[in-house]
Amino acid sequence: MHYSLIFLPLKNVHLKRTFFLLLFLFLGISVHAQKASATENLAAYGYSKRFSDTASCKKMQQLALEQAKKKNSIDDKIICYSYLALTQRRLLHLKDFSHYADSAYYLSDKTNKIRPKAYAFLAMGTLKSYIDEKPQAIQYLLASYKLFAQAAAHDQCSKIASDISYLFSPTSPTKVKKYAQEALYHAAKAGDAESILHARLAFGSYLTDNLKTENTAEWQKAVSFFKETVNLAEKHSGSIVSKSNIGIAYINLADLYSKGQKPIDEKSFLKNLEKATAIAKQYNIRIIYRSAIGLQGFYFTEKGDYAKAELLFIEGIKYQKSLPYTDNYLLATFYNSLKDVAAKRKDFEAYFNYDAEYVKYNELKYDESAQKVLQNADVRYESTKKLERIKQLELENELVQKNKLLGYGIAGVLLIGLVFMFRSYYYRQRYYQNREDFLKQEQANTELKVQLMEKETIENLSARLAMERRLLRSQMDPHFIFNALGNIQSMILQKDTLPAVSYLNKFAKLTRQVLEQSRKETISLEEEISTLKNYIELQQLRLNNGFEYLIECDETVETDILIPPLLIQPFIENAVEHGLKPQVKEIKGLITINFTQHTDEKNLICTIKDNGIGLAASRTLKLKDNHESLSTKITDERLSKMQKENPYAGFEVRERDQEEGPGCIVILNIPIL
Repeated sequence: MHYSLIFLPLKNVHLKRTFFLLLFLFLGISVHAQKASATENLAAYGYSKRFSDTASCKKMQQLALEQAKKKNSIDDKIICYSYLALTQRRLLHLKDFSHYADSAYYLSDKTNKIRPKAYAFLAMGTLKSYIDEKPQAIQYLLASYKLFAQAAAHDQCSKIASDISYLFSPTSPTKVKKYAQEALYHAAKAGDAESILHARLAFGSYLTDNLKTENTAEWQKAVSFFKETVNLAEKHSGSIVSKSNIGIAYINLADLYSKGQKPIDEKSFLKNLEKATAIAKQYNIRIIYRSAIGLQGFYFTEKGDYAKAELLFIEGIKYQKSLPYTDNYLLATFYNSLKDVAAKRKDFEAYFNYDAEYVKYNELKYDESAQKVLQNADVRYESTKKLERIKQLELENELVQKNKLLGYGIAGVLLIGLVFMFRSYYYRQRYYQNREDFLKQEQANTELKVQLMEKETIENLSARLAMERRLLRSQMDPHFIFNALGNIQSMILQKDTLPAVSYLNKFAKLTRQVLEQSRKETISLEEEISTLKNYIELQQLRLNNGFEYLIECDETVETDILIPPLLIQPFIENAVEHGLKPQVKEIKGLITINFTQHTDEKNLICTIKDNGIGLAASRTLKLKDNHESLSTKITDERLSKMQKENPYAGFEVRERDQEEGPGCIVILNIPIL
């Protein structure tokens, strides 16, 4: 941010730079840090009210500090102290400013977190700049800048880079430009109007400092840059906390007009100064007000309009005296400007009166300056003394801690050595004794396990062979075999050679399939369906084609899935023997077999329907002949064993619905292996 006090000697570049630096630090820094704690957010929100409501600003920051102390959070305490330091800088309370900055910096040694350290360095750098220790201020601010850059806090980086740019002026124009450009880069990354305005003021200061009055192109470039800056400030004025920055933008643009081609654009010049004056009065920003009045007064003085210039300076004096505090520097400056106007008007009486007031306020100004120099010297001394004392105490504490740790370490090593030797001897004896007992017990357990395994293996093998024999017998019922062979023989005797040969092949194939599948753990669904077809067609032959059958597979069923063998045939046998066979001859029998697949449950659902006499009539016939379905019982046993791995395995037998007519339904849940 660059603007000049027209009623001060502008050729004194050092004073000019010092003024810019102090003004920038006076404006402070607002924070919208990323990933901030709730306590930090409260402190930042309080700091944002430093211009509009000073009482609320301090109250919220103290509340944030109390929260940090209650949580005993070193990181939050550092950040709260840093904000309080910056606030006291805004209020010009040097003693409190120094106290909070030192507190933040002292605590920063107790944390490894990036953000708290960055805030502590920022507070300390601002303090060093305020008390005119520029090299140390640059050192601390650069450290803060690097830490905030690591944390990707671009809003903070843009403002600190602007600070550093001002500090390098006017001795190092290259570094002024470098950090002003970095401020613009980080402001673009942050994207908030506050940071962008801050950075643009810093870069604008660089442009005006290197402006040559005879170079019209450079002057026009600077004017265009500040016009864009003013437009940005006006567009986002509601979200910009540092209202003084908006006033500075107006002042800088007006100053550029005053340095441009003659005659100057008086309308634009005065319009920007009026806006700056309005901002200064609204937010009570003395330095903006002084500059706006000074630029206008100097302009009208140079123009020869002494009456208007005098009225402006008198208005400035009245406004200043109406405030609850006295700014001796401002009053001395205004009276000095009135002296110049009176001299040019050759109004010596007025000159004498203005000079008397000027002398009074100038003496007070120098008294304040001297007092401030002494205060700065005291703060520098106290701050340096504190830092040296802190370092000395830290070294002493570190040495004491090292000695304590060394003593504790030696005692601990000796104690551990003794304990280790005793435990080693004790547990070594226990180890050998336990190992001997363990080996004996393990040997006995091994012998017992071998015996149990042998017994279990023999029992399992015996049970499996018995079940296989029972399964084979159940699948090849003697009545079925003899009836099938009898029917084939009858066909041969009746010289039905082709059907006889066909059925004989089916019988041979069925026998072979049953023998082979009874010894397999799994077969494909396709093989199971083939076996069922052979079996059912032989049953049709046995019953003189007294029934039909239908086998259907849903689209979801994959015929190459593996299932346990010979689970379905017993239920087909029951349907034929106990359902269709006793049925009256006028009714054509029908067996339908449907397969659906449940992939999630790894189940194959087989539904068997017949239109036989039904369960109730079948049970009545069974009571008369005392026949027990061995195959169904064996199938139930097989499915029960499968339920350990597949809880859905099993079957259900029930009557068909009355709407469908008599008959039986079997729903068989077959595990997919």
